[in-house]
Amino acid sequence: MRVLTWNIWWRFGPWEARQPAILETLRQVDADIVCLQEVYETRDGESQAGGFAAALGFHHAYAAGLGLDLAPESLGNAVLSRWPILATEVRSLPAPNDMNELRVVLRAEIDGPRGPFEVFCTHLNYRLDQSHVRQMQVRAICEFIAETDRIIGAGRAFPPILCGDLNADPGSDEIRMLTGLAAVPVDRQVFVDSWAAAGEGGEGNTWSRVNPYTALDADPRDARIDHVLVGFPTEHAAGEPVECRVVGDQPALGVHPSDHYGVVAELRY
Repeated sequence: MRVLTWNIWWRFGPWEARQPAILETLRQVDADIVCLQEVYETRDGESQAGGFAAALGFHHAYAAGLGLDLAPESLGNAVLSRWPILATEVRSLPAPNDMNELRVVLRAEIDGPRGPFEVFCTHLNYRLDQSHVRQMQVRAICEFIAETDRIIGAGRAFPPILCGDLNADPGSDEIRMLTGLAAVPVDRQVFVDSWAAAGEGGEGNTWSRVNPYTALDADPRDARIDHVLVGFPTEHAAGEPVECRVVGDQPALGVHPSDHYGVVAELRY
């Protein structure tokens, strides 16, 4: 199974020119599951995720940031799937009132050809000094995943997939909590970092100063902050990452698609 996560930079920069470049990159990657962040919908019915899904012949689900569905142009997360989406659910993520960026996590249950599985797509607070907020949000996501486990049964044949722009590099406390290198939020729940397990080499940065859209940004880092994480593989190795690479790092149709690069992982299914 091929899974892509990608922050596609809402309606920032030359956003109209970027849309064909995003779609062309999606076609080239040819993922089975696509998790997108900073996706827009408008109140007059324009759906960025719906448009991409229609062009690819995919199913899709969209979740606006909490309360943003009432804005003229919302910002949220989306899951595009080659296979039918059986059910969806959206949860808001916690944050102190003065740090609330209206973040949510979107769950999609996918009717895959070898049995159903679940994908969780999210986008955490972005400020470098808000690791403590992201840790709160990670705990909420893990509790959500555990709650779903209890509802649909802990004996699922494929582990949960967690994707998104987590705004945190692999050494951060919030990522260490997810990957078992620090105390986990939920007992026995741990995720494998696809890049760490099967990356193509190098640092795998998804926020890069080489990208012309980030070159003038106030954030001076090069960092790997976009992640495809998968629950610990089953005894039959379902979920094991076998390959992982960065995508969207080159122009498509003469335009850089986004300020982030995407991450695509091949998972044993």
